[in-house]
Amino acid sequence: MEIAIIKYNAGNVASVMYALDRIGQKYQLTDDQEEIKKADKVIFPGVGEASTAMAYLKEKGLDEVIKGLKQPVLATCIGMQLLCKHSEEGNTDCIGVFDVEVKKFISKDLKIPHVGWNSIVKRGENPLMKGLKEEEFVYFVHSFYAPVNQYTTAVCEYEQPFSAMLHKDNFYAAQFHAEISGKAGEQILKNFLAL
Repeated sequence: MEIAIIKYNAGNVASVMYALDRIGQKYQLTDDQEEIKKADKVIFPGVGEASTAMAYLKEKGLDEVIKGLKQPVLATCIGMQLLCKHSEEGNTDCIGVFDVEVKKFISKDLKIPHVGWNSIVKRGENPLMKGLKEEEFVYFVHSFYAPVNQYTTAVCEYEQPFSAMLHKDNFYAAQFHAEISGKAGEQILKNFLAL
């Protein structure tokens, strides 16, 4: 099985590679359009800023490639936000797989960014949460969020409920970092690889 990790100017790729190494899964880190298209599965990770990340993806033609993928795709953190229609971060038009507007957290009481372990609760059917409890703890680092919407398959609460996971067709997305979320995150990765 060929796994492509999309290489672009957003960090945290190393932790995804280490997580795949731990479970014995080979992968290729690439920004080559053809390599990404022919992979059996694609991981779209990221830590970064929406407008600069989108600028890079557009420059490489990867925004259209990602939107047109037919194999299973797993996006995490900013990868999930970039699959949405628009982000308030840098007033950025994104890839648009999910018809969702990404919003900035605003809080008088809670620290922004939302950093650390928090629980997610299943909502509807989500094959990536197979074998997990109804409520699991995972690791978040983010200042922007996707509101709960028609694509939401797991919810987290921080100031207000927000989408911890999204799913549409072959696109699966997690706001948290599955690759550093302990046993729950490892199970989510294994479930994605088993799709």
